[in-house]
Amino acid sequence: MKHRSAGPLGPLPEFLGQYVAGEGQVPDGIDVVPFFTPAGDKMWLVCDYALARRVLTDKRFSRAEAVTARAPKLNDAQPVPNSMMSMDGADHSRLRRVVTKAFTTGRTAAMAPAVEELADRHLDALAAAGPGTDLIEALVAPLPLAVLCSLLGVPPEDATRFRDWVEVLFDISASTPQEKARRRLELIDYMADLIDRKRRRPEDDLLTSMIAAHEQGDLSMGELLTMGLTLLMAGYETVVGQLGLSVHALLRDPAAYGELCGQPDRLAPTVEELLRLTPSTPISFPRVAVEPVPLGSITVQAGEGVIVSLLHGNRDGRTFTEPGLLDPQGHDAAHLTFGHGVHRCLGAPLARLQLQIVLERLTRRFPTLRTAPGPDAVVWKDGLGTRGLARLRVEW
Repeated sequence: MKHRSAGPLGPLPEFLGQYVAGEGQVPDGIDVVPFFTPAGDKMWLVCDYALARRVLTDKRFSRAEAVTARAPKLNDAQPVPNSMMSMDGADHSRLRRVVTKAFTTGRTAAMAPAVEELADRHLDALAAAGPGTDLIEALVAPLPLAVLCSLLGVPPEDATRFRDWVEVLFDISASTPQEKARRRLELIDYMADLIDRKRRRPEDDLLTSMIAAHEQGDLSMGELLTMGLTLLMAGYETVVGQLGLSVHALLRDPAAYGELCGQPDRLAPTVEELLRLTPSTPISFPRVAVEPVPLGSITVQAGEGVIVSLLHGNRDGRTFTEPGLLDPQGHDAAHLTFGHGVHRCLGAPLARLQLQIVLERLTRRFPTLRTAPGPDAVVWKDGLGTRGLARLRVEW
């Protein structure tokens, strides 16, 4: 049985929202459209699934060129050239190799018992507190933060300090350039201090292994610092957003939630459908064409910026049948939520694991879970490059 759309999508960047109708339905016939960014620059928005995959793999669309001073900008945040996400070719491969082992399927599977224990602990507290809570504060936000801090080696007592820092660095229009700069400096100072502590007292964690790679000459001090910040930011805000959006989507359709309670074998394909329909990252990082490239109905000229709408690609009716509906049987085509090609999200296995564990635990332990009544039960975050909920009040 197919279920209704996982919308509403909540706040979207204006340039993206104008191409979305109703509850997340994508109008037919859109492939590549021009738009003006919040920074005032013209870029191209790719909405077609097949063209999106091309852009995400074609070396003529450069990530490194997108962080140069002359490149068109998405917002007023200063891009970081020494980030793995801002590199092409050999430099990107060199940095990616440093952290790839931490995110293999096997390494991720080994983390499952610890994630399950964390989820059970939060759900035990939730059940003991009574039949109503804000699920974001009680589970969705603290669990990924604890998982990420454990992986990197961040002391648990420091975990809550990251939430305000990270959200500001992900926003498109919610804060000023001065606020972004201040929060980034605070994060840099903290990460530099933590690296120094890890160097003096190594532990069995990802940050310690990255320090060892630096000492072996595999990455510079600046790259080490940036990589630590990148993993912290990307591994927290996007997973929190995805967890909240996925639970919200299921609770909007009690039949879908009830079906998952009664048929746990449908968990894996349902998770993939939720990832497809409710991506917490609706757009890719910008790329810049290094030469003229024909793309669908237009030609992208050298120096022009391109952004892929992962949201539109995931709902492209030319690739997915009834693309706005949640199909528990899943689809043959892979969604674009984690990207595609050499820049595909390294943390995809860990994000997927957390989503599966949270949904399995919730549906098993709280089969009568539902969204609380009232207009304030669901509050969306706004002005961010990611999508997510600031509040999701539930009852059971």
